[in-house]
Amino acid sequence: MKVLNLQGSAREIGRQHGEQGKAQIAQSMETYERLFYDYQGIDWKKVRERAKIHMPAIEAFDPALLEEMEGVAEGAGLAFEDILALNARSEIALTGNAHTSFSDGCTSISTCSPLTADTIIGQNWDWKSAQKDSLLMLNIEREDRPNILMITEGGIIGKIGCNEHALGVGLNALHSGKKSDGVPIHLGLRSILDSASLHEAFAKIQEGQMASAANFMIGYSEGKHRGMAFHVEVSPFGIAITNEEASHGVHSNHICSQEIQMKVGEGNNLRYSDSEIRKRRAEQLLAQAIQDKTAITEESFKTWLSDTFNAPNSINHYVNEQAPVHRRMETVFGIVMNLTENNIYVCDGMPAHKPFEQYSVKRKEERQTAD
Repeated sequence: MKVLNLQGSAREIGRQHGEQGKAQIAQSMETYERLFYDYQGIDWKKVRERAKIHMPAIEAFDPALLEEMEGVAEGAGLAFEDILALNARSEIALTGNAHTSFSDGCTSISTCSPLTADTIIGQNWDWKSAQKDSLLMLNIEREDRPNILMITEGGIIGKIGCNEHALGVGLNALHSGKKSDGVPIHLGLRSILDSASLHEAFAKIQEGQMASAANFMIGYSEGKHRGMAFHVEVSPFGIAITNEEASHGVHSNHICSQEIQMKVGEGNNLRYSDSEIRKRRAEQLLAQAIQDKTAITEESFKTWLSDTFNAPNSINHYVNEQAPVHRRMETVFGIVMNLTENNIYVCDGMPAHKPFEQYSVKRKEERQTAD
């Protein structure tokens, strides 16, 4: 996984992303051009037109997001609409009357006080194997906004990671029948990472600003036994927190809130053969640890994300050769974030077969001390 160290204004950060991540952006373009045709039967010209309907909402939400995407396009030598389409890929491919109701497969788990002194969130990201070659780790340092460490696909400026204020976010894609012309969910993820507090993060997603449905796993820590974690289903019609226990929660790829489901429609026809099983298995692993009074740490999360129960449709997801080609996916990376200790562990590949490497977010005071 290529690491990009990005600094400066929004446009400068985007330009560096585009210049240094050209190969990864090209891979994203290739994957999604094919995917948009397979899922929606539309060519890239139509894709770009669909993406443009989100521009007014993005500009009203945060113009810096548009500036950064413009920078990415400039750096990569592409049209702005190409990068906009990548950032709106979920709204284009995974909503409405798609030819399939298949979406990113992910299993996310969170724990916090009183179950664990530290606030820990982690997940696998399961998707097209071709997107392994698109992955980038963005280490973003800025003066006016929080520093960020984020894993994303080339060209997409918001995804999974955490910031220097111990605020982290994960993603579970949800397929739904309805969307709006609002802010694409990947830009919603970025807005959370651009937040300095938990209440600021929630303010950005609670009024139905998001254009489509998704689960955002949000964790935040102010120290030992001073953290919280939520599984928040977002939609154009508002949000719903779905983890009933304040101290822990899990999510996969089906809508859990009945209210959200009624408003947007459940589109995952693999819910019971894949997503529901992964969710219940994660709940089972958590419950077993609680019953056994086992100390839950980052190592616990790594073990859970490596779980192969019900393979190939396991938490550590393998390619299901029995599924149609366009529905095949596998675990592309795993990530565990101890937000209290500022320790981030990333597995570039399947956790059942690859090790996790440790990283951290550089805080502004650390940079000033180093200088």
